[in-house]
Amino acid sequence: MQVEHTEILIIGAGPAGAVAAGLLRKQGRQVLVIEKELFPRFSIGESLLPQSMEYIEAAGFLQDVVEAGFQYKNGAAFQRGERRTSFDFRDKFSCGWGTTYQVQRAHFDDVLAKAAAKAGAQIRFQHQVVAVDVTGEQPVVTVAAPDGTRYQVSARFLLDASGFGRILPRLLNLETPSAFPVRGAYFTHIEDRIPTGEFDRNKILVSIHPEHVDVWFWTIPFSNGRCSQGVVARTEFLERYSGSETERLQAIIAETPTLSSLLKDAVWDTPARKLTGYAANVSSLAGRNYALLGNAGEFLDPVFSSGVTIAFKSASLAAAAIAREFAGDTVDWQADYAQPLKAGVDAFRAFVESWYAGGFQDVIFHEQQSPEIRRMISSVLAGYAWDVKNPYVAEPRRLKALEQLCAL
Repeated sequence: MQVEHTEILIIGAGPAGAVAAGLLRKQGRQVLVIEKELFPRFSIGESLLPQSMEYIEAAGFLQDVVEAGFQYKNGAAFQRGERRTSFDFRDKFSCGWGTTYQVQRAHFDDVLAKAAAKAGAQIRFQHQVVAVDVTGEQPVVTVAAPDGTRYQVSARFLLDASGFGRILPRLLNLETPSAFPVRGAYFTHIEDRIPTGEFDRNKILVSIHPEHVDVWFWTIPFSNGRCSQGVVARTEFLERYSGSETERLQAIIAETPTLSSLLKDAVWDTPARKLTGYAANVSSLAGRNYALLGNAGEFLDPVFSSGVTIAFKSASLAAAAIAREFAGDTVDWQADYAQPLKAGVDAFRAFVESWYAGGFQDVIFHEQQSPEIRRMISSVLAGYAWDVKNPYVAEPRRLKALEQLCAL
């Protein structure tokens, strides 16, 4: 079998893989990306967080993203019954970007992949990794080409950015159960036909079911009059409904008057899809000459749109560690990559757990809010979950005390 060699092999050309490729190309590294799909291809997860812009800029992709014409985003709005609140991400505790975009992921991911290729990364679409060997001096992967032939690639470093494909966790038996209950989602893209003035298209809208605090909906506006619309709930709740995925989604929305009124004129022209059991975890985020990026390592929950930001952060940390390795330094991937990445993920996790328990909802809808605490919360919602100057990042348990105050 033919064996090739590269300095860095990346599995997956999605956001984590593309940004990692861009950062590594800036170091002058030789980068090969293996991607099983042909871009553009559909993906869910369309509402970016401002923190992600830092990594897009660092990879050299900012102009490509800005010129793509995506929907501007400056915050998040929440509603449950008659209660409403919103956060402007420009008014936050942490320094950095306060605006970003709502994106059709098929187009966004294609923009990033093309930018990575323009930067000099080699991307092979419709090639699939079918085996991995990490026992030798260098990782070796076996790849199936579109014509069915197979070849091998050895690399000094292997980065798994395969997202929900989770190539290395599956092939190396790294998967472990998630602590989160099994939840699912129904989602689609619609022509929303929401009248001007009834909806702030610069913000993602999160609606909460009037009777079930742990059932919520996303409405993500795009720049072309369309929206991504979805619902998230435990699988046993979703299974109460009958019909197609579209009919089930519509039925749950019909139980939520504020949202059903907003979407009363919508055209449901795209069949809905279903995703279940998406929360995932692994026993280790890195091993000898390999690391897991983004969703390949861990996926929490879509409620705060943290997925792409975590993916970008992992790419940034991995690229920095690789730079040190090539400079001759000794890198402790657990201390220099896994632990820093996990610290921010854990901060997000505290907010996600609080959301589903209802406590965080008591916080954001509370009538007497401290402007300073609002800015700290806004920073986390904007993706700055690694800013340890923020008390709610440095000590996520502070959120519990805040919940108790707001519940009084």
